[in-house]
Amino acid sequence: MCTRYTPPDWAAIEREWLIGARNQPPWPAEIFPRMPGPFIRRARDEVDYARELIVGQWGLIPWFAAQPKLKFPTSNARSEELSGKASYKEPWARGQRCIIPAATFDEPNWETGRNVWWTFLRADGAPWGLAGLWNTWTDKLTGEVHESYTMLTINADAHPLMNRMHKPDPKLGPDQQDKRSVIPIERGDVDQWLAGTVKEATELLRLAPAELFVGAPSTVPAQPPRKPKPPQRPEPPQQPGLW
Repeated sequence: MCTRYTPPDWAAIEREWLIGARNQPPWPAEIFPRMPGPFIRRARDEVDYARELIVGQWGLIPWFAAQPKLKFPTSNARSEELSGKASYKEPWARGQRCIIPAATFDEPNWETGRNVWWTFLRADGAPWGLAGLWNTWTDKLTGEVHESYTMLTINADAHPLMNRMHKPDPKLGPDQQDKRSVIPIERGDVDQWLAGTVKEATELLRLAPAELFVGAPSTVPAQPPRKPKPPQRPEPPQQPGLW
């Protein structure tokens, strides 16, 4: 499962997907689960087909959630479970698919016996367009609207590169590990992914060739930013003779 990626800048998104990133709040330079990030979907308010860029939470908020802060992770979704999993089956059936722009993404490698984070770029220098689902959730008490999305993954046990990522389970065989990979959507398939039928979208749920990936150990640890601790109030000096 992917838990960290870096999004492209505004200009790169506009060049790659022919869409402006205007009138949206900025996003962080590195994105971890539950942080805001950009995603591209079919425009909701357009009669004809058009694309729009939205900034929402990385971690899909399902329709049945009582509050936007979830107690379970929804930043990644197994593509094999989309039609049956409660959190994802309605967005999947309604065609709420999106493209998640990423300059790089990180995965853990355990071949040395410890976690070494690897960073992946595209070999052609373009940004990744990763398959995702989106949802809009409205707070019934306040009326506040929350946009959110999840990143889709697929089994990568047979992939020569991505099957090297993630911690192996020693109790399972090499073809039963359920190693996972993100699902890149190529430039020519974007419209089919965003506007096609469920059957047409399912055809795009596949592993990308290893030649598309350029991966190497990361120089930056993949750790979410921590909130700074509030300054400690100094203890008052003790007066002589008092305990």
